[in-house]
Amino acid sequence: MKKASALALIEFGDISAGVFAVDAMLKKAPIAFIRSGTVSRGRYLVVVGGSPAAVEESYHAGLQAAGEPLDHLLLADVHPSLYEAIVSGRRIPAEGALAVLETETATLSVRSAEAALKGTPVTLVELRLADGGLNGKGVAVYQGRQHDVEAAVALALDEARRAGGEIRYTVVSSPHEALGRQLAKTSRFDAGDVLDLDGEVL
Repeated sequence: MKKASALALIEFGDISAGVFAVDAMLKKAPIAFIRSGTVSRGRYLVVVGGSPAAVEESYHAGLQAAGEPLDHLLLADVHPSLYEAIVSGRRIPAEGALAVLETETATLSVRSAEAALKGTPVTLVELRLADGGLNGKGVAVYQGRQHDVEAAVALALDEARRAGGEIRYTVVSSPHEALGRQLAKTSRFDAGDVLDLDGEVL
């Protein structure tokens, strides 16, 4: 369940600038929560949530304090599934066609996911925001009926282009059951399980 209607993200290329901006954001407005810290490639990611007015004030304070961030985004009414994925890392196993979208920044992944989720009934299976091994990238995994997944990809691509970004993606129409099981847990190699299959051993 969504506990805040608005979210803002600011992604910094400099850790010290990110910490300075977080202090300004906290002092500016009564936001409901904040999550911030270092991510891969030496970047610093900040997520704040709360009422639209408070989040907007905090967001602009962060931008003003930080100079030029790598990327930033303000969502006045964030989609509930996207909220859960960002704030709690919630994963939702699903079935059907599969799409994996890869962006150059974590923020662009969130921006494109908002468009995809609000425009189609696909399920956001996983959202990774510049965590270890991603070299600063964002990754989103969606599943659903094939025409819905294709529509979600199209919406995500359009949103990325409007923001001046690019998305690499693939759509798997009928994913192997083992691939579905693996991605339902995680796309991380170091956190995944070894799945026993029916192939030959010798």
